[in-house]
Order: sequence, then structure tokens, then C-alpha cells
Amino acid sequence: MRLLLEFAVAQDGEDPNMAEIFPHLDYKPKLPQRMDHGIGIVGAGGIVNYAHLPAYKKAGFRVVAITDQNREKAERTAKEHGIEKVCASVEELLRVPDVEIVDIAVYPAQQASIVEQCTAAGKHLLCQKPFADEYAKAVRSVELAERAKVKIAVNQQMRWDAGIRCARILIDEGWLGTPVYGGIQVHCKTDWSLWPWIYEGKRLEIMFHSIHYIDSLRFLFGDPTYVFTSGSRAPGETTRAETKTLTTWEYESGLQVLIDVCHSTWQDDPYAIFRFEGTEGVIKGTIGLMYNYPTGRPDTLEFMSKRNPGYWFSARLDSMWIPDAFVGPMASLMRSIESGSEPETSGRDNLRTLQVVFAEYRSMAEKRAVRPEEIVA
Repeated sequence: MRLLLEFAVAQDGEDPNMAEIFPHLDYKPKLPQRMDHGIGIVGAGGIVNYAHLPAYKKAGFRVVAITDQNREKAERTAKEHGIEKVCASVEELLRVPDVEIVDIAVYPAQQASIVEQCTAAGKHLLCQKPFADEYAKAVRSVELAERAKVKIAVNQQMRWDAGIRCARILIDEGWLGTPVYGGIQVHCKTDWSLWPWIYEGKRLEIMFHSIHYIDSLRFLFGDPTYVFTSGSRAPGETTRAETKTLTTWEYESGLQVLIDVCHSTWQDDPYAIFRFEGTEGVIKGTIGLMYNYPTGRPDTLEFMSKRNPGYWFSARLDSMWIPDAFVGPMASLMRSIESGSEPETSGRDNLRTLQVVFAEYRSMAEKRAVRPEEIVA
């Protein structure tokens, strides 16, 4: 018989002895000491309006200026979200005295040139993912930031999604033991009319969707030794790019990882699940955002461990990937500015995520397993 015990996520200040029975799943982003860091935003597209700005408002961050190539879009966004200053250009935004951090939310091919402007102006940076459309551009962006002595982070916010963050805590605290398997499987129906510029491009599923899973699995398990990817399209799709992929990672330890994604699920039973297995336990759950995207629902999380044999535990999670997880990268960047440390999703760390991304594309093209370090600038 399978016994399921539900528990509320522990909060700071609760009895630490409870961790012997239930883990302390304090998964929400840690905020900076100062909440007055001035943010200037480049880009007024959908992700800024329904993710960045609602998250920053909820956290209490201070957005002082915005710019977009389409001034009308910037003005609508500023009016809707209470941003005082609309700038005509990136150059004008960089001259705003209160802008300490520039949050870039533009197409990947455009990002490197904006990074160059911002680092020259001595501004810290949060860059949209993908960090760049070419690995060499991402390397140059990191080098520019390091030479300018400014912090640069990438908005890989899935690391702060509740299910992934809780899994990391459970792994760190030994509930899983030695990891032996990790899997993320997402079969859904994606409306590409939301992002026609992605659908019309040469790269799609890995670069713009599975990059979240790649970064999160690196966060949980580290960098793979080899990756092998098969990519395809569903019948009738007109894009040149991949819309469904099967990827496996291999590690020297024997750990195996599976990423299985399909964006053309026509049935009425889409699913978005993760499962992590180890020598001491199992963690499993659902990625809530992918059920009725972008509305979504909270993640679910269940786990069992030999620490409490015979029982499965179910954690009650109350935050959403969009917008709540978007607090994480910005808060981490602010904390790194205050402490002089590196942001959790630093540009240099993200170079390794991009190596895996481009290794998967090389694997698709060359029909072989690829080492991520084969990808160089």
C-alpha cells in the first residue's frame, strides 16, 4: 500500500527539528538587502509585460525607465506598470542616473550589441535567455562584463520554479542519495502564433524551450559528459526548425538524463512531468506552467526516501513559474552586486548551458554523441 503524507512547505523560523521528518523546503528567492536598485528595461514585449514586471512589482523592485524600438509599446507598458520614464533609445536609458541594472529582453541576435553599450556605461546586466544566437557572442559578452567589472546574469528563471528548487534542496540534503536518473518530459500543444519569429527561424525547440530544462538539469546534476539528440517535426508543420526532440545525457558517474519534448500533442491529455531517481529516494512532480500555458498552475511535488521507508511525501507549493520565478535571477543579481559574489545564473555559468545547447544541435546534425566542450568560440 502506498501511503501519501501531505505537508506544508517549512518557512524560516520554524522548528529545525522538523527537518528530521520533513525537509525544510524554503524554495522562494532570497531578496537583496537593498530594494532600491534602479532597473532600466530594454524591450516592451510580451515576456516583459506578463512576467518581468509583475514579478518585480510583487517583489518590490524599483523599475525606473524603459525603452523599446517601438515607442508606442514602451509607452503602453510604462503606463500599465507605472514606470515613470520612457526613453527613446538605449543610449538615453543609459544616461538615466538611477539606472544601475539594465534588464535586456530582446531577440538573441540583438542582445550582444546592447551588452556592449551597457558594459561601456558601467551598468550591471540581466540578459534574456537565450544569452546569444552564437556561442562566440556569449563569450564576448561575458568578457566585456568582466573587463568592465560589472555583474552579468542570464534570466534562466526555471531554477527558481518551485518544483526544480525543491528538488535541488532535497538532493543537497541527501534525500535522493546518489542520483542515477533524471528526466523531464513535456508533451503539449504550443501556439506558435505567440512567437512567429521563433517559428520562422532555423532553431526552435532546444534554443527557445528546452534551454530551460537544460539549465535546470545542469543546476541539479552538473554538466554532462556526452549529449545525444534527435530532432524532428510533426506532420504538417511548416517551420524549418525542430519542434520535438529526444535527448539523452551521459555522466562519468553512470547518471543518465532524458529530455523528451513534443509541441504538437493533439490529444486531450498533455503532460509536463519530472522524475529524479537516486540510491536513497525518488522525486517526481509536474511543471504546472505547461498545463494551459501561459496561465498554468502551481507545480506538484512528491518524494520518497529510505529515511522514512513506506511513505511518500507531498509538498504543497503555492508559487508559479510565471511570474514568481522571475524574481529569482534579478534578486540573485542584486545580491551579487551587494556582496561582490557571482550571480547564480551568471553569464560565465550560462556559457556551459549554451555549450550543451549547441552540442545538442551538433548531435542532431552529425548523428552522434557530442561532448559539450567541443563547442568553442
